[in-house]
Amino acid sequence: MVQNAWEKVQALTAQLNRYRDEYYNGNAPSVSDAVYDRMYDELALLEKETGICMSDSPTRTVGYQAVSELEKTKHPIPQLSLEKTKSVEELVSFVGEHQILLMLKLDGLTVKLTYEEGKLVQAATRGDGDTGEVVTHNVCGISGIPQHIPYLGRLVVSGEAFIRPGDFKRLQETLTDSNGERYKNGRNLAAGSVRLLDGAVCRERKVMYMPFSVVEGFPELGLKSQKLRKLPELGFQVCKFVISRRSLTCQEMEDGIRKLEQFASDNDIPIDGIVASYNDIAFSQSCGRTGHHYKDGLAFKFEDELHETKLLSIEWNPSRSGEISPVAVFRPVEIDGCQVSRASLHNLSFIEGMELVPGCRILVSKRNMIIPHVEENLDRGRFVMEQAVPETCPCCGEPARIHESRSTENGKEKVTRTLFCDNQRCETRRLRQFVHFAGQKAMNIEGLSEATLEKFIGRGWIHTYMDLYRLDDHKEEIVKMEGFGEKSWQRLWDAIQGSRNTTFERYLIAMDIPMVGNTASRTLAAQFHGDLEEFEDAVHHQYDFTQLPDFGDTLHNNIHEWFYDEENLYVWEVLQQMLHIEKRTTEENTGMVQENPFVGKTVVVTGKVEPYTRSGINEKIESLGAHAAGSVSKKTDYLVCGENAGSKLEKARALGITVLTPAQFFSMAGE
Repeated sequence: MVQNAWEKVQALTAQLNRYRDEYYNGNAPSVSDAVYDRMYDELALLEKETGICMSDSPTRTVGYQAVSELEKTKHPIPQLSLEKTKSVEELVSFVGEHQILLMLKLDGLTVKLTYEEGKLVQAATRGDGDTGEVVTHNVCGISGIPQHIPYLGRLVVSGEAFIRPGDFKRLQETLTDSNGERYKNGRNLAAGSVRLLDGAVCRERKVMYMPFSVVEGFPELGLKSQKLRKLPELGFQVCKFVISRRSLTCQEMEDGIRKLEQFASDNDIPIDGIVASYNDIAFSQSCGRTGHHYKDGLAFKFEDELHETKLLSIEWNPSRSGEISPVAVFRPVEIDGCQVSRASLHNLSFIEGMELVPGCRILVSKRNMIIPHVEENLDRGRFVMEQAVPETCPCCGEPARIHESRSTENGKEKVTRTLFCDNQRCETRRLRQFVHFAGQKAMNIEGLSEATLEKFIGRGWIHTYMDLYRLDDHKEEIVKMEGFGEKSWQRLWDAIQGSRNTTFERYLIAMDIPMVGNTASRTLAAQFHGDLEEFEDAVHHQYDFTQLPDFGDTLHNNIHEWFYDEENLYVWEVLQQMLHIEKRTTEENTGMVQENPFVGKTVVVTGKVEPYTRSGINEKIESLGAHAAGSVSKKTDYLVCGENAGSKLEKARALGITVLTPAQFFSMAGE
């Protein structure tokens, strides 16, 4: 009987609000005043009996409140997001043997509600997780939020404010954003509506609310599901979820995801994924958190979301190799909580294939939830090659050259066109080369920023890498520069001096041989015992580098061509005299490792493997006697799949390569 009563409160509230809308806004009432009054009286009586009164109840909403600005509020318990994945395997690995809640990931704006002694005292947005905005004045315009509840303790719930796809389609025909354009998706409209200053306007936007978590309240209950099941008794319509009864297979996980997705579609609920979280609250709290997300849950994303925006311009930036790279500059869009306004356009062929010109409407995504990418041009047909390509380098003004490279893809020849600046003295090229040389993976000269290098180069103090180690000749002038002083100079000089002690790998990366990065330099260090002379001797004797793991013809040619250049050879030899290259120990050279399953195997890593950086986990793999490769191929034995796994996972599946979670990898490694 109690359950029927609070369900009746929700139903009558929604029905009466529809009748009110028909009467006041549509001028087409579907029921008589007598019928409306009888239902109104029934609702008022039920509200008194149950203690539940919805925020948009016609018995209470005489007027709507407006504010002059949104007040900020601190969240005592941070409202953090969850880490995301597109891999079902990673989801199953995360779950393990624990019971989980599998829940709809609603596509809207997260809002936290706080109740004291049965009354709603605050509604606030998630904001940055630590600080949100107070939107209590708008709750009367959002359906699904009780104003009064029959629970006298402190209750804090988190949920999502959203607009049903059907309602958004109708609203899209009449509403425009601040730029005078139609809203691109319901999420942006819902978020903007909740943050409106006028509650009456919010009411017109058809915003709904569903809770997905009890942050505080019902302390006697130890499972998230138990707390969520208490909320309907208080007038809430809880976000749809299911509970696992045992560990799940990938197929069972996929089936559960499909069923929830179908439920959302059938009920006109906007979602962009599914959330898996541990049901046991004590265990969840023991999982801890990072500065960005809690570790007790994982969000499964269906696909990279597409956002429509306008291409404002295309920037062309010379790289240290001479290639002039195009970058799209577009009207900012919010993706996964971040403002995005730029994305690489890769090369001239990409621009030509997309027919991109400033002013066109484009679709933008964050691939694998990390890298901004232009996915489509909605206004094709205006592309003219001569207008798209600059004739000169935007930095030095020298003529630009179109370079064509050919490769084979799926049995067909592929031609890629790129724009090049051949001027070796191009200031931007030179600056980028010095930035790379001083970078963390190369000589690691801490404090030698791009801005500082630009000033030193501009004053004529740096022409070659060797000049960095002679900067003390200009000490008196440097300490007088703006932003410098004796202490700043000393810190910089100490960092430069410290970089004199380096390794084979760092030195090789610093030389900037095309395609020789962390992985290739480690392979070469192992092959030539960390000895630069032995490596150089092999080059001069026409060593075949294709015999090394992951070394193809292009990398082989890059190494030999680099050493054919006399200027490169001069720097290679002279700079070594100013440095001390650490020699590998006998134990390192003989490759003594403890017996483990990875000895002699090729291992690739995709995604983030805590607590390691990418170079750190690759060093770990090498220490096990394995080869840390950078890409998946038929030669790959294992793929270690961390958080935010990329396209390597799909390729590994297609090739039937064994995929390991970080926990499985460390276990097999004996940790």
